[in-house]
Amino acid sequence: MAEIQRDVPIKLAQVGSLVVMKIVKHCSSSFPTTATGSLVGMDSNGVLEITNAFPFPTVDVSNTDGHQNDASTLAAAAPRAKANIVYQNDMIRHLKEVNVDANNVGWYTSATMGNFVNLSFIENQYHYQRDNGKTVALVHDVSRSSQGSLSLRAFKLSTDFMAAYKEGKFTTEILQKSKLTFKDIIVEVPVVVHNSHLLTSYLHQLPALPDNPELELPTSLDDIRRDPAKIPAHPSFDALDLSIDPFLEKTCDLLLESIEAHYTDLNNHQYYQRQLTREQFKITQWQTKRKAENAARVAAKQQPLPEDDWHGLFKLPQEPSRLEGMLNARQVEQYSKQVDGFTATVTSKMFAVRGNLLPE
Repeated sequence: MAEIQRDVPIKLAQVGSLVVMKIVKHCSSSFPTTATGSLVGMDSNGVLEITNAFPFPTVDVSNTDGHQNDASTLAAAAPRAKANIVYQNDMIRHLKEVNVDANNVGWYTSATMGNFVNLSFIENQYHYQRDNGKTVALVHDVSRSSQGSLSLRAFKLSTDFMAAYKEGKFTTEILQKSKLTFKDIIVEVPVVVHNSHLLTSYLHQLPALPDNPELELPTSLDDIRRDPAKIPAHPSFDALDLSIDPFLEKTCDLLLESIEAHYTDLNNHQYYQRQLTREQFKITQWQTKRKAENAARVAAKQQPLPEDDWHGLFKLPQEPSRLEGMLNARQVEQYSKQVDGFTATVTSKMFAVRGNLLPE
């Protein structure tokens, strides 16, 4: 039975509430610089229990000529840095000494407006998932969480993409044979937040909501002084704001940048195809000329010349990797889903007040 349990794929990522608080605190304090860290826990019959987390040490670039992008680049590559691998192993060894679940179950990273699907993210997850298939990448979107709802998602690389990335060849021919698309790069794993039994007992002991939903308003100042808890909560008018959501504007800007990057990658591939067609035309001309020469030499009873010498005379251009284009397409899909989610609230407000906006 133990052997069967090890073969069960990950179906759910169960994150402890303390782990969530650690990740949120680290990512928020490092914003807008990328924050990364290690996850530890255990796998139990398809449920990946994440019980602890600790951040990776970052290099201080404030005293150098580096910019904010340099710090983010170093932090993004931290999970696969040799020094951090040693640091992670030491931390896991110390956790085992105090009887804490200390199996490596992945890593976490911060994101801004869902902008995390890049080559660095893929390399980090491949570094973990190559040695242990029961690992995930937790992505905490600081910008989305600032709106009041926690944005914490778990991802892992698909089996087909792991095999393709191991080969390191993302040409058009190989992608057509394997039928690998941008939707097959990463797989999202459901995330649930788990509280300890002690915290759950405390939550159950909190005062329940009043039986009567209608609050009795105070009739005098003495009523307020005697029982201030009866004062209704101050209403929030933020939901009635008709201005366009700033997060929607920022997401649209990022979406346009990703589309421009897609067209740039498409133009590069078209340039490669034109170069390839030109070289193949030259090779065809050379082979036709050589066959005509050999026909004349055979008629003159002379030794024909080899017809495969074109390998040394012509050099076919190497096809660029399509991996960047696939990742960019996956990021465009991510932004499109976010825009769809943002526009739901904005359009509902617009339809609600459409009668007052349109002239009669």
